[in-house]
Amino acid sequence: MDRWFRCMNRSIMSLLTAMLMVSGPAIAQERYALSVVPQLPQRVLHDDWQPLLEYLGEKTGAAFELSLQENIPEFEVDFLQGNPDFVFLNPYHAVMAHKAHGYEPVLSDGSRQLKGILVVPMASEIESVKELDGATIAFPAPNAFGASLYMRALLANEFGLDITPSYVGTHANAYRHVLLGEAAAAGGVYNTLRKEAEDFQAALRVLYETPGVTPHPLAVHPRVPAAVRDAVIDAVLALQETEAGRAMLEAVQLKEPVKVSYEDQFQILDEYRLEDFVVLAD
Repeated sequence: MDRWFRCMNRSIMSLLTAMLMVSGPAIAQERYALSVVPQLPQRVLHDDWQPLLEYLGEKTGAAFELSLQENIPEFEVDFLQGNPDFVFLNPYHAVMAHKAHGYEPVLSDGSRQLKGILVVPMASEIESVKELDGATIAFPAPNAFGASLYMRALLANEFGLDITPSYVGTHANAYRHVLLGEAAAAGGVYNTLRKEAEDFQAALRVLYETPGVTPHPLAVHPRVPAAVRDAVIDAVLALQETEAGRAMLEAVQLKEPVKVSYEDQFQILDEYRLEDFVVLAD
């Protein structure tokens, strides 16, 4: 009888080992890429987002890796090819991604609205947006939403300005172009301006801000299983319950995350005819 039990134990252990060998790689393959619009330098984005990805891995059992591009045009090529599974992107990028591959916005920051800003040097004599007619204005990239796309549409359609845009890669670069005298003004958003040192911020003055819209959403590719998508949503929402979690959310511009959808929050952007101002990389 003892021999029979020993044989059975060995058989059961062999079966369990075989099952683990089969299931192990399948679990390991549950890796999801999350791409983030490069408003800020890559090192800053990595420091802001990596803790969240590690937390999501612990809570969902899946693995998440950060996918960062050098600039916004490269970021656009990436999501328009459908590469990332999750993507944090600007409001009109959400429209583009939805039309291209069915990405669905699922979470955004409910504590604020996104407003683009135009900044000039504190000592600048420019006091009105209309004084920028014919001027060179620095923008991060053509399709950075509040800082460029929405801003340029408003400057043209609402103010009738004819400007010379200078696309310099990031929000940080745009601000620096102004202080170096290489542009009369720069497009940005409050979040990236507040990332700068206090003395740097003090050297700039906000000349104009756009009307507000729902800010950057986290969007999900339809290939991501619903169970994984829902687990991520629940995990992010749960971060509001602790001080450490709230700090993590604020770092990634989701201070008070709320559920959103394409139809309810972002489809309306189609009415602004922003496509007339979109510039895509060749």
